[in-house]
Amino acid sequence: MIEISIIDRLILFGMVFLAGFVDSIAGGGGLISLPAYLFVGLPSHNALATNKLSSTIGTLFSMIRYAKKGAVVFRIGVPSTIGALVGSVVGARLVLFIPESLLKKVLTVLIPVAAFFVLVGKKDANGQNKPRSTLKQYMLAFLIGGLIGLYDGFFGPGTGTFLIILYVSVLSLTHVQASGTAKIVNLASNVGALVTFLIGNKVIYSLGLPAALFGIIGNWLGTGLALKKGARIIKPVMIVVLALLMVRIIMR
Repeated sequence: MIEISIIDRLILFGMVFLAGFVDSIAGGGGLISLPAYLFVGLPSHNALATNKLSSTIGTLFSMIRYAKKGAVVFRIGVPSTIGALVGSVVGARLVLFIPESLLKKVLTVLIPVAAFFVLVGKKDANGQNKPRSTLKQYMLAFLIGGLIGLYDGFFGPGTGTFLIILYVSVLSLTHVQASGTAKIVNLASNVGALVTFLIGNKVIYSLGLPAALFGIIGNWLGTGLALKKGARIIKPVMIVVLALLMVRIIMR
């Protein structure tokens, strides 16, 4: 049995709260929460599994709050989720053939480009700047989900952030709509991974469930701030998440 001190627990719960807060606004919460679970001494598989438990519950509450305010665009989120499920399978298979180091080199170029688009991107308007047919929206949403699912299956960190960027730049959603809609894909992928970990008996409930409470609070508060401030808070947080992702890639 893993012994974790009260101090380490408090540090973990604080980091899970922060991860939920950041994730609900701009994605990328796993860049904060997963290292926190590893920091308190959990083996890698237990850390991944327990992190999925707390993040799945937090994401669910975040999506509910976005949905109540009409900020979840289901006609985009549902086909994106289907595409992401397909893409993640392909991405997982590609891991067997393509060196991870190659993707890391590509990402060191793409992340600054993504950050540039976030900084100079269009104002947070009404999300209807580029009207498209319903069929075309479905197709684009599926392709975006497939692309991000491919990335998630191959590498993973920051998938929610990249979803938001593509929703805003390609499908002309507002930043709030993009953040809310990305939660559908995030939730589906989290649930899929969590079920696998639950079957494998890798989740440490005594740690993951209390951490989930802090994650719920962080997600709830972050969602409220995003709904209130829109792009004024979402864009800066996205830049921070992209910077964290870049640091992680460089350090590895």
